[in-house]
Amino acid sequence: MAEGARHAKGSTGVGTETLYDISLTVNGVVREARVPARRLLSDCLRHDLGLTGTHVGCEHGVCGCCTVLLDGEPVRSCLTFAVSVDGHEITTIEGLAAPDGTLSAVQRAFAESHALQCGFCTPGFLCTVTALLNENPAPSDEEILEGISGNLCRCTGYQNIIKAVRRAAELSAEQERDGTGEAAPAATGAAGAPRASGATGGATGE
Repeated sequence: MAEGARHAKGSTGVGTETLYDISLTVNGVVREARVPARRLLSDCLRHDLGLTGTHVGCEHGVCGCCTVLLDGEPVRSCLTFAVSVDGHEITTIEGLAAPDGTLSAVQRAFAESHALQCGFCTPGFLCTVTALLNENPAPSDEEILEGISGNLCRCTGYQNIIKAVRRAAELSAEQERDGTGEAAPAATGAAGAPRASGATGGATGE
């Protein structure tokens, strides 16, 4: 149980279950919820807070689909109790873009590199790669492979995901050089326009 979690009386279903008031800063906004001690963070985000961009796959912490950022570090939300993160900062797929909707470098790179197909694993990959590049802005191919090894994709064969991580590092470096905080516009030739909607977690799995 997280220190500071506040008791509240309540009932769910048959019988009485103790609920806890928790306060989380989710994507820069303070959000409050009343949850039982057994509520998983993934369920709290999806069902209590309505943030369905966080997907739930294996529910055993293996596939990485449910990955979110806890104080900037990637965690499996399907293995994390909501009460244990009371008072902490959470970033989900919904919080990666700028407030005006401008895609992050990682989102842009995944769209440009066609690094997604069904999109179910994409939110977890985007959060994982965001944390990876924050820690290591210019990873080697070996470091990229190690960094994404905890996320599974059944569609792409990973090659375009690896390309997307390289591209995200380039876009981030461009932003640093320009000092604008925004990457240059993407080229949209005959090969196809960037699939921005998919890269922002368009497949919700609801």
